[in-house]
Formats: sequence, C-alpha cells, structure tokens
Amino acid sequence: MKKIRVLIIEDDPMVAEFNKSYVEQIGHPFKVVGTCFTEAQALETLKTNMPDLILLDVFLPNGNGMHLLKTIRDNNFLLDVILITAAKDSVTVQEALRYGAVDFLIKPFGFKRFKQALLNYVHLKKVIDTEQEINQADLDSRFDFLEIDYTTSSLPKGVHLLTLKLITDYLYDHPNPKSCHEIAADLSMSRITAWKYLEHLVKQGQVTVSLEYKVGRPTKLYKLK
Repeated sequence: MKKIRVLIIEDDPMVAEFNKSYVEQIGHPFKVVGTCFTEAQALETLKTNMPDLILLDVFLPNGNGMHLLKTIRDNNFLLDVILITAAKDSVTVQEALRYGAVDFLIKPFGFKRFKQALLNYVHLKKVIDTEQEINQADLDSRFDFLEIDYTTSSLPKGVHLLTLKLITDYLYDHPNPKSCHEIAADLSMSRITAWKYLEHLVKQGQVTVSLEYKVGRPTKLYKLK
C-alpha cells in the first residue's frame, strides 16, 4: 500500500508533537508531512502540499477546525479528516460527521484509541481503493476492531449511535474497570444516561460488570470485553 500522507493541524505544539510521535509509532503506511498551528496556515499548506489525511483539532487560534473542515469540503479537496478535540457536545460530533469526518477522537485519549482510528482508516482505504464494487460487508468490517454492531437498526429506542460510540470508545481507551460515576464525569454526561448505555452494552454481551465492595452499597464497575 502506498504511503498515507498525514498533516497535523493542532494549536498546541506539545500536543502536535505527541500526535506526530503516535503516527510514527504506527509507522507504515503513515508518514507525517507537516504540522500547522492555525487555520490560515493550514489553508496555505493545502494549496501546495495536499495530504491524504488530516488530524484536525477543533480549537485553533484565529480560526476554528469546524470552519476549516467546511472550507475543505466547499473546495472539494480530496482528503480525509479525523477530528481531534476537547469538545464533547453532540452538536459538534454530528456536524463533524455531516461534513465527512471519518473518525472523532475526544481529548484526552491514549495511543490505543489513536491507533485504532488510523488502522480503521487504513482498512477503509484498502477496501475503497482495491475494490471496484463495494458491498455492505466490506464497509461493516471497518468496525471489526471493536467487534461492536454500530448499525442503527440494531439499537433499541432511546439508544443513540453517537452516544453509544462515545462510551465504547472511552471503555476501549480505559481498559481498567470504571464506575458509572467515573464514566459520566469524564464524558460530561448524566449518570442516568451513562448507566442506560452501559446496561445496554452489558445486555449485548459487549461489556462485563463486576462489583466493588467498600463502605455502603457495592459499586458496579464496567469493562469492555
């Protein structure tokens, strides 16, 4: 497979360096071809050095990653985007998906989740680039890394795809058992919402639950299988 050229767009130089080191740890077929720290700098770079994939932060000085994503689509730049941000609101996630982001990483994230996003992207590229006709199984296999069914038809009433993905991504990136309270706090959602989705994943056999006994009532701890 030919090299996948990666451009990192991140306002924090230290975070940009971390992301670059993550890409370099994964290695072939990825190659970092540059780092930009502002929206204006990124647009200038895209005029002369078109990457295959952008790792795009939402919060940029004198600009905004979502605005840049829209500009990229308006100008029909032939590239893909993985959004990286501290924003956790569903509006940002939905908007990013509408404008064609292939994945969405919420800070703070670890190397495992970062690697998963890039390997998923490689798998999708292989399917699209090598097959003249794409079938449903080819596209569905993009999610085989987590072995979780993300098809909306399988979700019960009141369980939404994006929220489910946020929770499963979080559990994947935090392999040690977590309480509902911890998960809800880290994802800035209500404990009732987190509990509903966690119990759904337990029923589906995708999450295990154990009990931690301290003073008072035992605490449920959840862990992705």
